[in-house]
Amino acid sequence: MHDLTPQQTVEALDKYIIGQHAAKRAAAVAIRNRWRRRQLPEAIRDEVGPANMILIGPTGVGKTEIARRLAGLVNAPFLKVEATKYTEVGYHGRDVESMVRDLVEVAIRIVRDEQTEVVREEAQRRAEEQLLDALMPASPHELEQSKSEAAKTDVEAADRRHRSREKLRAQLRAKELEDRPVEVTIEGRTPPVSVMTTLGMDQVDPDVQSFLERLMPTPTKSRSVSVREAREILFDQQCDKLIDRDKVTEMALARTEEAGIIFLDELDKLCSPAQTHGPDISRQGVQRDLLPIIEGCTVSTRYGPVCTDHVLFVAAGAFHGCKPSDLMPELQGRLPIRVELEDLTQEDFVRILTEPKNALTKQHTALLATEGVLIEFTPDAIVALADIAFRLNQTTDNIGARRLTTVTEKVMEDISFDAPNRHGQTVRIDDAYVRSRLADIAQDSDLSRFIL
Repeated sequence: MHDLTPQQTVEALDKYIIGQHAAKRAAAVAIRNRWRRRQLPEAIRDEVGPANMILIGPTGVGKTEIARRLAGLVNAPFLKVEATKYTEVGYHGRDVESMVRDLVEVAIRIVRDEQTEVVREEAQRRAEEQLLDALMPASPHELEQSKSEAAKTDVEAADRRHRSREKLRAQLRAKELEDRPVEVTIEGRTPPVSVMTTLGMDQVDPDVQSFLERLMPTPTKSRSVSVREAREILFDQQCDKLIDRDKVTEMALARTEEAGIIFLDELDKLCSPAQTHGPDISRQGVQRDLLPIIEGCTVSTRYGPVCTDHVLFVAAGAFHGCKPSDLMPELQGRLPIRVELEDLTQEDFVRILTEPKNALTKQHTALLATEGVLIEFTPDAIVALADIAFRLNQTTDNIGARRLTTVTEKVMEDISFDAPNRHGQTVRIDDAYVRSRLADIAQDSDLSRFIL
């Protein structure tokens, strides 16, 4: 885990997310506390728990983006799940423990990618030799010689073959043979085993699942592919041979337990307001099942047991028709930090369209540049887009910054459609053009509900 200070974390988040300083600060402190915990003596390290939190705010204000960017900064296993996709244990559907298993799978991929970089040079060398063997099969005469131990090696033929191999190697490295067909053996993946049930594999006992997969033989087949494809296939196969799977599993389990982050979205959909009558098994049941996971328990996975004591849980919800106090008191206690995200203003929309690295205006400019069309957004066009998006959020449903996407796409619709025929042109988008494209829709609130 990178030892970013809270200030550095907030500065990194500012590159992609506008505003919401309180949420950024709370998240940055939570991440820094995890690093601080790792520096503690072992005697008290296990006593320090994660700072689980609830982000409260309307849709489109940056709740998910903060958690996702945060996980990317610290290179931690990160999983985003919706609380509504889980059901109480004993009912048809996915149980909450499956989110921990999914988090382990994310950690496995992260660690495997890191180990791939460690063995990359050796794997590329082996893949190249294997590819040369496939491009230069031994002649029948050489094969006959190899069968007879008494036969002497033809030094001149061996030297000639070596020169040919090195010439082929040079062509291979110069990418001159990329489209040449070559025969390679591909190891297929063992297909998932269905256990005579309609349940998913995540609900099958991990030990049973691993046992059944070991029973299935690994299928292999020969395929004729281009050299370009063969290089990637052989590289992956060599990485599989060089990477220590036990080490990957051990590192992934440790990283899941020490640095894992689960973002639990739509938590407000599990609320049962006091005025609701009758049983509500799914909502209350899922809340009860979440209690031990967030508090800390051991979950069985196909790679081994995982303890969730130090997994960071970040919950989020709009809480329009309910409030956090409608959650079970026990669940509220396990998510002690509450951060309210602010509604976005028109000035925030202007900044969102211009400042972030992934701003919509920069995306559209880059996309149409591939067609040879240069797009120029004037400052008054940016203000017009922000103004219309802000007013639409006030008069219709408030969907936050996502409204900018719908407005911008509507403005760019004709230009994007005609772009292949406008190669070499420069298109200047100003206030007048934006308002002409959106005039009817912005004025007709009923129409804007369907189009924007």
